[in-house]
Amino acid sequence: MEKSVEERVREVIEQDIKPLLAMEGGDIELVSVEDGVVKVRLRGTCAGCPFSQITLSNFVEATLKEKVPEVKQVVPVGSVVGFFQF
Repeated sequence: MEKSVEERVREVIEQDIKPLLAMEGGDIELVSVEDGVVKVRLRGTCAGCPFSQITLSNFVEATLKEKVPEVKQVVPVGSVVGFFQF
């Protein structure tokens, strides 16, 4: 049985993206996948990093588009810092 787009996106995030972000103290959470738009939440040091948008487009989005061709765009949703959501 063929895996869904969301399952393939989740695998790429877990296997290829999370480990590299973790090396810098960051993390990423998959929020949803709808019509080729992947919504993610950056966490850890990524949540407040001034370079997070570059990481999102040049690394996260590029990696997902390469490995899951159905992905059209990756967009961030509110980041979580402590108990507060921004």
